Amino acid sequence: MSAKTHWEAVYGEKAPDEVSWYRPHLEESVKLIEEAASDRSAAIIDVGGGESTLVDDLLMLGYQHVSVLDISHKAIKVAQQRLGAVANTVEWLVEDITQAILPEQRYTVWHDRAVFHFLVEPKQRAAYVRQALRSLAPNGHLIMAIFGPEGPRQCSGLEVVRHDPQSLCEHLGPHFDLISSNLEEHRTPGGQAQQFLYAHFTLRKREAG
Repeated sequence: MSAKTHWEAVYGEKAPDEVSWYRPHLEESVKLIEEAASDRSAAIIDVGGGESTLVDDLLMLGYQHVSVLDISHKAIKVAQQRLGAVANTVEWLVEDITQAILPEQRYTVWHDRAVFHFLVEPKQRAAYVRQALRSLAPNGHLIMAIFGPEGPRQCSGLEVVRHDPQSLCEHLGPHFDLISSNLEEHRTPGGQAQQFLYAHFTLRKREAG
């Protein structure tokens, strides 16, 4: 089964508030994004945004250039219907982040909650990093929320890779500097505890040539 088929099935079978990663609002993500980009004209991409309400909150805060990328068309459709006419102000991308063609040096902030830990193959992680390097603006910010060292080993029927700040730095490579990290206990709709690692990186200044 392809990744797209798998995620279309997940979103087709479960309501938005039934998936394990559901939160009514991503408060920590919003805080980090505001710290990274106080300018409301900054371009932000939410990678794996799906049905998340992060886009709602960013629009409420006045951010004018928000993009939401997800591999699942069904997930994107839920978010669009929830936003109504306001959805027309958002750029929606139904893509696999490891294969998408994104604009160069476009985004001030790249946000990812619960995508990177599903990339279990080194080539997938390498493709992800290449995408971020290519599409982030100079001095851009990379904000990730993924399973921490004591997080689940599986999610939605798939194996995952848990991370700590050191392993993230190793995967992202020398072009990113870690600004901050912290652990958060997320409670699933079923009441189970999941450890998430939040990490905020900045892109190092590109050297000429």
